[in-house]
Amino acid sequence: MTKDIKAVYQGTFNSLNNIKVSPLSRAYLFADSIYEVIPFQNKKFIYAKEHLERLIYSSSQVKIKIDIERVKKEIFHLLEESDIQNGYIYYQVSRGIDITRSHIYDPNISPETFGYLMPLDLDFKKQDLTVSICADIRWSRCDIKTTSLLGNVIQMNSVSEEGCDEIIMHRDGLLTEGGASNIFFVKEEKIFTPQLSSNILPGITRAIIIEIIKENNLPFEEGEFHIDDLKEASSIWFTSSTKGIAAVKRIIDLDIELNPHDTLLKKCQSLYKEKVSS
Repeated sequence: MTKDIKAVYQGTFNSLNNIKVSPLSRAYLFADSIYEVIPFQNKKFIYAKEHLERLIYSSSQVKIKIDIERVKKEIFHLLEESDIQNGYIYYQVSRGIDITRSHIYDPNISPETFGYLMPLDLDFKKQDLTVSICADIRWSRCDIKTTSLLGNVIQMNSVSEEGCDEIIMHRDGLLTEGGASNIFFVKEEKIFTPQLSSNILPGITRAIIIEIIKENNLPFEEGEFHIDDLKEASSIWFTSSTKGIAAVKRIIDLDIELNPHDTLLKKCQSLYKEKVSS
């Protein structure tokens, strides 16, 4: 029930059910807003510094004013006041509330902040996903974590009707990422992931996994990869703050089955769990 969900809007803490947003919010009118999803375990944030740094980066790219100390104060207060041990905080900053709808915003507009806290099972129980391959129809600045996610929404809901849990997106055959996650795959006992670009969000979990891979000297390569590379993969994974590392069991378009118990996958899952727990 939304009445039980702790939230904050414009610095005021309340239940989500009691928060009212203006229809002239630029988040509502133009998706002129940025956000982060910050997980926590045992009432401690997981890589909060990195999430906040990415929020600052996103704000700099779209020129939204942001008071990072206020953000910290609000997310930590939400966590402290909650009795939930494991979960995440969604936090959003829009450019602000307009006097009237206009593409050109007032340079003196004040930012609008909103956040809420939800429980999440961070043990990441069995997640063997069925996926579909889709054209990446999103805009060309996916490195910015904005709320402009209509491309993701269209594609993910389309394949959901076919029983899929996620999508693998590509641009002219070149792999980008999942609908709500980054992608890794194993081929010939080596781990691969698409290199970062303006078409790929620099995922925090992605960065943690790469750090783990390098610390443990596992065979690894970042680069440009094609759909055809997936046909030769023994294992494919999605990574995100709310998925951890989730294995793909089937790609319906390619009609191939994958190994959710791949050795490198299981090793990275185990190392990731240790890393975030510490």
